[in-house]
Amino acid sequence: MRKDIHPEDYRLVVFKDMTNDYTFVCPSCAASSETITLEDGNEYPLVKLDISYKSHPFFTGVVQFVDTAGRIDKFKNRYGRHMK
Repeated sequence: MRKDIHPEDYRLVVFKDMTNDYTFVCPSCAASSETITLEDGNEYPLVKLDISYKSHPFFTGVVQFVDTAGRIDKFKNRYGRHMK
């Protein structure tokens, strides 16, 4: 294996699914400017996710409507005149 290609700054990071507020902690080197305090009283870096396995239709078996940033409205405003 090649040396010095993997990051050295792994630490525990909280990942939060913004569609259903599901959080999980795992080691990561993902950069984050936000922090969160969990039930254990420790403060961790926070990485916000649009979707995780708790909200993805493939894993849940339920189709959910997720419009995180008004994407549908943006699409209709941009291409609405072509849809008529």
